[in-house]
Amino acid sequence: MDLNILCYLIPALIMFCCGVYGFITRKNMIAILISLELMLNAVDINFVVFNRFLFPGSMEGMFFTLFAIAIAAAETALAIAIIVNIFRAAKNIDVREITKMKF
Repeated sequence: MDLNILCYLIPALIMFCCGVYGFITRKNMIAILISLELMLNAVDINFVVFNRFLFPGSMEGMFFTLFAIAIAAAETALAIAIIVNIFRAAKNIDVREITKMKF
């Protein structure tokens, strides 16, 4: 494998692993959302890198990444709206307390 591709894949792997660790260990909904976005950004980096090194003349990876970023932005806006509504009802955004869903 080319050394140039590793310069991009290793930071993306570290970002993805940090996102998985944060998603599993955090109990705050906002921190979980941030960890999920970190994982999505690592995947977007991989889309661009693999497109650049496997198909240098095409732009499909870049367009797919832009589409994924737009979907992630919409998902984040929807998730924050849900978190705000849960906070209004339960006065807490801790995942351990919300699992009962009795408010």
